[in-house]
Amino acid sequence: MNITIRNAFLPHTDADAALGFYRDMLGFELRQDVGYKNLRWLTVGPVGQPGTSIVLHPPAVDPGITAEEKETILDLIAKGVYGTLTLASDDLDALFERLEAAGADIVQEPTDQDYGVRDCAVRDPAGNLIRINQLG
Repeated sequence: MNITIRNAFLPHTDADAALGFYRDMLGFELRQDVGYKNLRWLTVGPVGQPGTSIVLHPPAVDPGITAEEKETILDLIAKGVYGTLTLASDDLDALFERLEAAGADIVQEPTDQDYGVRDCAVRDPAGNLIRINQLG
């Protein structure tokens, strides 16, 4: 039996800014751009890996969420503690340099962690924490 990760979901607070980060900075391909009323859902993923995608969705749009709950969710996103994703690269330093040059919100430069991983951290335009591990 094989189990794969098909989609991961992260909120966005600005679809165009999210697209600029995931497509233009990270180099992911845009797979779907779906609009409904004044909302947009973007599906992006790494080139050559069509089975794995990130769905960037408008936050707190479920009709069962109260106005107070929506405000709490938006506050957590703004603080950068709502969504997290870990990516991996075969050239962490080059990717970090590209992200830094493009103006990404840097949280941590490439670092050899005590727990055996070399990684860095950035935030996407919504504030989601994106950690990037060095492969191999």
